[in-house]
Amino acid sequence: MKADFEFEPVLRRTTNECQLPRKHASFIMSKRIGISMVLVVCGVVGAAAQDADARLEAYFRDYLDAHFQQQPLEGTRLGDHRFDHLLDDVSKEARDQWEALARRTLRQLPRAVDKDELSRAGRIDFEILEHELRKTLWLMENTRPFEEDPRAYNAYLSDGVYMLLTQSTLPLETNIANSIARMAQIPRVVEAAKANLRRPPGQHLETAIRQNQGAIAFYETGLFELAGDTEQLDALKTSAAEVVSVLKEYHEFLDGELRSRADGEWRLGRRKFSRKLELVLDAGYGADEVLRDAEAEFERVRRDLYVLARQLWSRYFAGEPLPPDDPEGRRATTARVLEAIGREHGKPEELVRDARATVERLTSFIRENDILRLPEPDRCEIIEMPEFRRGNALAYLDAAPPLEPATASYYAISPPPSDWDAERVRSFLEEYNRHMLQVLSIHEAYPGHYVQLEYANRVPSLIRRVLGSGVYIEGWAVYTEQMMLDQGYGDRDPALRMSQLKFYLRAVANAILDHRMHCARMSEDEALRFLVEDAFQSEGEARLKVVRSKQSSVQLSTYFVGRMAHYRLRQEIQRELGDEFSLGRYHEAVLEQGSVPVKYLPELVRARLNRPR
Repeated sequence: MKADFEFEPVLRRTTNECQLPRKHASFIMSKRIGISMVLVVCGVVGAAAQDADARLEAYFRDYLDAHFQQQPLEGTRLGDHRFDHLLDDVSKEARDQWEALARRTLRQLPRAVDKDELSRAGRIDFEILEHELRKTLWLMENTRPFEEDPRAYNAYLSDGVYMLLTQSTLPLETNIANSIARMAQIPRVVEAAKANLRRPPGQHLETAIRQNQGAIAFYETGLFELAGDTEQLDALKTSAAEVVSVLKEYHEFLDGELRSRADGEWRLGRRKFSRKLELVLDAGYGADEVLRDAEAEFERVRRDLYVLARQLWSRYFAGEPLPPDDPEGRRATTARVLEAIGREHGKPEELVRDARATVERLTSFIRENDILRLPEPDRCEIIEMPEFRRGNALAYLDAAPPLEPATASYYAISPPPSDWDAERVRSFLEEYNRHMLQVLSIHEAYPGHYVQLEYANRVPSLIRRVLGSGVYIEGWAVYTEQMMLDQGYGDRDPALRMSQLKFYLRAVANAILDHRMHCARMSEDEALRFLVEDAFQSEGEARLKVVRSKQSSVQLSTYFVGRMAHYRLRQEIQRELGDEFSLGRYHEAVLEQGSVPVKYLPELVRARLNRPR
């Protein structure tokens, strides 16, 4: 009751300020409608709140200006090209200034903007910025990637140039000139890496070595494929040759001196993992709660897989008796049917063509079934993944940056790398068979990452465009996989449904693996058995996932936590609205908020659904 008495004066003051008719104000008071809902009913945000919101955006822009000057690569990644000719100074002294900027911005934020004066939307943006700064400072204080992880330098060695040639709307010759300027600064980055790196974990070093080899190949060949016919070709070749020489020398350092002391600890530990998860996910869940939910969901999905496997058994094993209905028999039944489904795959040279055909079917289905309104114009290009980026997954999305939203997004499909042997190619194609290609296209493109990030790039809030929540982003993509099949995509093919469930089981297993590896000292052999025997992953896929779990923490949990948040909210609102629920209208209400932390979604989506579509 106390909360109600504290809440009432705020509501009363808000309705009075909106000058609502008495009957409307009485209705709001009787229903205990939230303040954000009152503002929706009012249709008015006061002039003072507008001014405060504008001050908050101006303060954030000032911060970004300083941030991009310190870290030009981040500016390029987000679509600000003022500093494309520069690379970050990653020395200890420069990184201390990064921390000083974040600390000063956080300290001065409440002085620059009075939170109480902001609109409700502005207060959410204020909290997003405040949380981002607190998270950044915690990570700076409690993790040391520039001392402990040689991979931290690889983005400066290749991505800084690659992004200029693929996702900038500036003239090609300008981008090439900026690329040449950045390439001249790569020796400084390499020298800083040599000075900073101490005792990295061995697995981190192995990946850094492979990525550095990929960077060498990029400057030997891939760079010129992207640059095309240019008058600056001679200067580009000269700069690239110098970079190749520097990177080959850096390889000797990585594979020699640094390898001799690569005995660092990769596990984050329970205390740091729990705090990092709370900060990075910002979803209102603790580490132990995420693990409990994931373990329960893991068993549910395995049961659903077995039910489908029984239905499909006779399709693939006609005349052969179904294995016994006991734990081992159920596991064997599911595994064998999944293996049979995996053999239904395309040819390596036809993967891109197959992806384009899949996208045509998906977009037609979305329009015909009012799943949501697709972005116009459609800026998604389906391409063959560059050779130097292949080997880890079949597909990824390079989304248009939020500060340059008119550029293309690239849905990249990877044929197997050219140096793989026949057995490795076979395993890769079976893991990413024609059914899984459809699930991936839902996840990465339609209506997953591409559609969601296009919506996010169009929200008015600069803070929401730039500071997107990974939990929201990954959760939406995973949510759409099941949703599309539930609505009838794929002609209700049980093989497609099994592939979707297997892919989702991978997301659930990610959260379990993430926690157990960093908090429970799960061994590599235990992790492999869990992924292969319990989660039905191929050995090659499982080994890559174990490597990833050792090289990251918390990120693997974002898929499951985000999906559950999206799924649960959908169920709640659909139950509340009953026959008035419209799937397309609901999805648009979710997407129009931008990539906000999922803890804000219930309030924001309900408020949006009170306005016309």
